[in-house]
Amino acid sequence: MELLDAARIRAVLQPGALVETLRTAFAHQEDVVVPERGHHRVDDEREATLLVMPAWESGRWIGVKVVAHFPHNGQRGLPAIQGSYLLTDGTDGRPVAVLDGAELTRWRTAAASALAADSLAPRTVREHLLVGAGNVAAALPHCYAAVREVGLTRVWARTPDKAEDLVGRLRQEGFAAEVCGDLREGVRRADVVSAATSSTSPLILAEDVRPGTHVDLIGAFTPAMHEADEALITSASLFVDVEAALHEPGEIVDALERGTLRREDVRATLADLAAGRHTGRSSEEEVTVFESVGTALEDLVAAALVWRAHSGA
Repeated sequence: MELLDAARIRAVLQPGALVETLRTAFAHQEDVVVPERGHHRVDDEREATLLVMPAWESGRWIGVKVVAHFPHNGQRGLPAIQGSYLLTDGTDGRPVAVLDGAELTRWRTAAASALAADSLAPRTVREHLLVGAGNVAAALPHCYAAVREVGLTRVWARTPDKAEDLVGRLRQEGFAAEVCGDLREGVRRADVVSAATSSTSPLILAEDVRPGTHVDLIGAFTPAMHEADEALITSASLFVDVEAALHEPGEIVDALERGTLRREDVRATLADLAAGRHTGRSSEEEVTVFESVGTALEDLVAAALVWRAHSGA
């Protein structure tokens, strides 16, 4: 059994290939068994959450991710997500590799958003606003580049130094990037807004979102977490990655409880988009919102893709 650390994953993973692998996996999601993930609060003082996410494809792969989410880790210079992924041979049960769970998570999360954007984002993206400057945000431009040509990537973060640091890295990686100092101004300018934060209060307001914008909500996965206001959730065309997105993010849970949003208001899932059962954006003026909470299907196929690239299989 091999250990694939974050550096090794970065070295072999091709973002475009991951987007296309996820497209195939979601289009045929019935081939992968994804039990309900374990979701446990393990430390109230630190607001820490433990996630246990198994999945398997009969005769091919078995995998399980164990992840701890410590939202205040940024204050210690650490990623909020920590964890590991165990990939097992589905033909005989042999453990194949243990992969860095945080690195795998950030790439599969960004790639799933890019896959959704291929159906939901406007064809011309002059400005892409990243709300948050963590590891997931840093992966988003690479994955979006597989589906859209983006003119300028702007970065807003509560801590300006973090936004400046990410902009510097993106420029070194070949992206046109700049810091956004005013979040609301940035939302008003953007063609695509991607929020990857641990915010517990809305950051993206409906009144700031222009017609034709695509909003990508990535960070919230508990009812206490909110990245957008209720007005945006209830006025836009809403798409989700999986059914769990109706039960976990605060902006959706609250709207459903208040009756301002109904289950039937959700236009489609990521599987519907990937399989062509829904065409996605229907007009240039439509505001689309994609709410994602992640699924073990993404982890399994991403881990298998990394393993094949590493081993040459």
